[in-house]
Amino acid sequence: MERGTASRDLIIKAVSRYAMGMLALGVMFFLPAGTLRYWQAWVYMAILFTPMAFLMRYLLKHNPELLERRLQMQERKARQKRIIEVSLFVFLAAFLLPGFDRRFGWSHVHPAVVLAADLIVLIGYGLFVLVLKENRYAARTVEVEAGQKVIQTGPYRVVRHPMYLATLLIYLFSPLALGSYWALIPMLAYPAILVARIRNEERLLLQELEGYGEYMDKVRYRLIPGVW
Repeated sequence: MERGTASRDLIIKAVSRYAMGMLALGVMFFLPAGTLRYWQAWVYMAILFTPMAFLMRYLLKHNPELLERRLQMQERKARQKRIIEVSLFVFLAAFLLPGFDRRFGWSHVHPAVVLAADLIVLIGYGLFVLVLKENRYAARTVEVEAGQKVIQTGPYRVVRHPMYLATLLIYLFSPLALGSYWALIPMLAYPAILVARIRNEERLLLQELEGYGEYMDKVRYRLIPGVW
């Protein structure tokens, strides 16, 4: 596949994955809520899926190879597979609880807090896009490809794993964006999941990616500047 062109199969796969993701989140939010009158969920989905549509269109046209990497979801490493399995339970709980919270009125999150959380989620997605701009090897799975180089530009000058920082912002503030304090409880496990994933990933990168040890010496922090 030449750079700048997308195969018909890739287009179908990308659009199908986009539609299934929207449908899955809609079911997870509105079915437990028992109503479509759940404005927090509508705003949240708009914030996620509107820029996602533009990003998908851009990658299909200009960088289909990167989009294809992002669509690969099957981890090959046993340790990473276990981490992903644990994270699925965390996400399932954190994204189902807000709907029940809406139905039974457990939380009373002020609209200003909801909108502030939406803004942070959008900032996280902006960082995610910036990472894709800097790193064409930013696959969803943990692996090192032939010819891959250490990226040291953009957000990679600040932390070694800016993609994970982006997901941290998105997921930690999603419960508040959905109007639920209770959903914060399962989502608080997500930072621990990221720590486990990053530690395992860095062992692989040290073994297989030339120059990564020097990069670790140069950029001290893995995830959050000044913290870790």
